[in-house]
Amino acid sequence: MRKRQKSAAAYAGLGASLPVQHVGNPAESGIAARMAVTVLLPVIDETTSLRETVRVLIEENLRWLERILIIVCDRTTPAALAAAEELRHRYQDCIEIRAQKRPFLGGARRVRIKWAEGTHVLLMASDLETDPHAVGELFRVARDGYDVVTATRWRGTGGFEGYNPLKLLLNWVFQRMFASLYGVSLSDLTYGFRVFRRDMVQLIEWEELRHPFLLESILKPLRLGARVAEVPTVWKCRVEGKTHNSFWRNFLYFRIALRVLLQSPETFLRKGAPGSASTLGWVEQNRSSEENS
Repeated sequence: MRKRQKSAAAYAGLGASLPVQHVGNPAESGIAARMAVTVLLPVIDETTSLRETVRVLIEENLRWLERILIIVCDRTTPAALAAAEELRHRYQDCIEIRAQKRPFLGGARRVRIKWAEGTHVLLMASDLETDPHAVGELFRVARDGYDVVTATRWRGTGGFEGYNPLKLLLNWVFQRMFASLYGVSLSDLTYGFRVFRRDMVQLIEWEELRHPFLLESILKPLRLGARVAEVPTVWKCRVEGKTHNSFWRNFLYFRIALRVLLQSPETFLRKGAPGSASTLGWVEQNRSSEENS
């Protein structure tokens, strides 16, 4: 952990190895020795869950953390703001609080991706529906050189606890439909619990503001030829606060799925992004494989 001064833009106003599913081969890299992860934690009404998430992250993965960004907005409750401030004072070298300007979940993560430092970015929730104890395994696999390591609830030791039965059935259908549409063996394309190479995600132009961003965040890297691995985890229903994604909004996932499929991958790259995308290897590798097929 690098010690740093507090940002002037701060808030204003599993132990055992698990089976891994791979898409593409990992790149040879010295990432294992220098991995430094920025964690993005959007907060609305989480207090106890936020404290537990941060505690586990720091106690189990401090050596790999660059910083934890707690992201607040105008809908963040006073109790959640107080919990965030408490954590910032307790873990001063690790925690920053930032206020988002774009609305909704996707807006929080799109903007904060640009603020990330280090080698990797971790997307997860602050409500314990993304198990903080699984983060160490995501980091371990990421150090093998994958561009994206994503948690899955549908493979191996993964699963669901307290999930609505109808939503569970629809989730199963959606996962197989999207995987078939994109010709991949990944089993959980809509679960927003992933670690990415920072240089990759900061070159991509992100579009979605709401929860479909979770699907966009894996589909665009896949179309660009990213090397992806899956790690099983168990989803558990939140014990405080309420979900901010209505049932009918789940069908908006189809819009971004079709858009990303029909667009040329080159259009996903952010205009004016520093450096050449081909220097990352995954874009160039994707082009080469298409030319040779």
